[in-house]
Amino acid sequence: MHSSNRRSALALITGLFAATAQAQPASATSSGPPGATAGSGRLERIKASGTLRVCIWPDYYGISFRNPKNGELSGVDEMLSAQFARELGVKPVYVDTTFATFTDDLLADRCDIAMFGVGITPSRAALVKFSQPYLRSDIYAVTTKSHPSLKTWDDIDKPGRVVAVQAGTFMEPVMKGNLKQAELMAVKLPNTREREVQSGRADVFMTDYPYSRRVLDNADWARVIPPDRPVNPVSYAYAVAPGDEAWLARIDKFVVDIKRDGRLLSAAKAFKLEPIVLNQ
Repeated sequence: MHSSNRRSALALITGLFAATAQAQPASATSSGPPGATAGSGRLERIKASGTLRVCIWPDYYGISFRNPKNGELSGVDEMLSAQFARELGVKPVYVDTTFATFTDDLLADRCDIAMFGVGITPSRAALVKFSQPYLRSDIYAVTTKSHPSLKTWDDIDKPGRVVAVQAGTFMEPVMKGNLKQAELMAVKLPNTREREVQSGRADVFMTDYPYSRRVLDNADWARVIPPDRPVNPVSYAYAVAPGDEAWLARIDKFVVDIKRDGRLLSAAKAFKLEPIVLNQ
């Protein structure tokens, strides 16, 4: 994304925030029940520390992506987490995590909130609490343009096929349940799904809409195959440790506000993700 476009998007969202802040009364800051760790309510601890610790996966293109060349973060949730921290009167501090480990990081109090397009799944919901959803994506397939026999979605689940997924993502259990003939490969860092497909060790990898945009924008060898029918649409939300309802309610208020005042849609448009925005 060009820097001038991103500056324009930031300016628009900042303006929307300022107008919203003037029009709405300050939210309540009662502590409610204590959080997963001992001590005062999460909101009070955040304000006392002056920081909002935000768990992110820094390789999530369009959501929370750290540029390897300059270390700069960008994405929908980079923008919105900065807005949320500003509303709370604190600064955001980003804590790197993965989809496989973010629940442990929340429960161990290494971050206050996970803001990186976390899919709501039953296994995750058994461990952490989710905000109201704000994005929703189905599963997309990525293969090489030169693959001799994988052209459509129906070509994926065939004998001899190897289907790669990132370990810990919601695609892993979904594809494990859906594949009847193909072999599932769970890719763990530092290996990548792209490397497995380019090397020929996998025929295809499964991802979501935001990551498919990364492929289209950066990989001239790759071809994205969208599903021709719903496969497993998943809603994305913010996640917190259980036990502090006041903190979760404050996050839900933020989600409602950004949907109503246009900040969510503006941030999504800045990264070409408006097709997956949940505005209701």
